[in-house]
Amino acid sequence: MRTQRLRLMGLGTALAVLCVFVAIGQARAETSSSASYQIDQAQFGSGSQLNACSASYCSDQTAGDTVVGNASSAHYSAQFGSDTSDVPLLEVIASGGTQDLGVLDTDSTGAAAATVKVRSYLSNGYIMQITGSAPSQGSHALTTLATPTSSHAGAEQFGINLTANTTPAIGADPVQVPSGSFSFGAVTSDYGNPNLFKYVDGDIVAQSDASTGETDYTITMLLNVSNVTPGGRYTGSFSAVVVPLY
Repeated sequence: MRTQRLRLMGLGTALAVLCVFVAIGQARAETSSSASYQIDQAQFGSGSQLNACSASYCSDQTAGDTVVGNASSAHYSAQFGSDTSDVPLLEVIASGGTQDLGVLDTDSTGAAAATVKVRSYLSNGYIMQITGSAPSQGSHALTTLATPTSSHAGAEQFGINLTANTTPAIGADPVQVPSGSFSFGAVTSDYGNPNLFKYVDGDIVAQSDASTGETDYTITMLLNVSNVTPGGRYTGSFSAVVVPLY
């Protein structure tokens, strides 16, 4: 039986982040005003100050706020607390860098992980997609997994998931920052199964249905090769595309 050996270089180059800002409808921050006066921000509480400034520094400070948190309905959402901002925000941070998986053969499985952190403020949530082509060399690209599938050394496979795995032992479940009732990001069903991997270019892999604090996602990439996989250096580059919803 012939064994093919492959060297995979530069998988997931910095897991490049592309933030796409798409407005579905229009997001606005309203102010209270009359013919002579206007209120940009209002506070109820004790010991809070929206702009405490010296000659060199400014800060927002709170103490004794009677209400802090968020609320939403089918059409509106609100943030409560004296230091809240009226400016919508989408924040995406990716880490992982260029990864070299070394030489693979039919008896070994290659895996790499990268992290994407997402926070969305004053929105109706977001969707996150992973885009890019499977690792390739010349005219041959590794076979992608169209449905959630377990790892099989010796079968050509490329897939990802966003959860903790034991086979291979890599990955992590999403982490909500801060923990509790402020962060709502979640992995979609096809990419949240331990030890099952899938990859369809452009699939939605995670989302939130509400304005949310930070969610840290760990994206695991799985690679297996077969006896008929052409030898050579394989490379792949992928992007996390996060779209806020309004």
